[in-house]
Amino acid sequence: MTAAAPRCTFLAFDATDNGDDTGTWEAMASAPAGDPMLLRIGQEMQAVVLWLADQAPGPRGPQEDGGAWDADIATTHDGDWTTLTLTLTGPWDWGSGCVAALQEAGGPGVA
Repeated sequence: MTAAAPRCTFLAFDATDNGDDTGTWEAMASAPAGDPMLLRIGQEMQAVVLWLADQAPGPRGPQEDGGAWDADIATTHDGDWTTLTLTLTGPWDWGSGCVAALQEAGGPGVA
């Protein structure tokens, strides 16, 4: 991994071992609808995805389509709250290393 990991102010990742040498890491952050914090959360997620692309173990995309890793940002609304979710999938060692680097960069860490 060459470039410095972005600082994660809002994101803490939960890890799931998929049992086939791959994993899934998910980070969620919520704020009231319309809160300027949502923009900052989204920008942080985009910075993480761009950084992950620089660290990529191969092509991005679903594994069943030949991808080595993938990332998705989803937005959900529940009443007056908006939740942004970043989901990362890929090889276990790669993803664990990336999340550890994000944690070392001063983020909330890994749950």
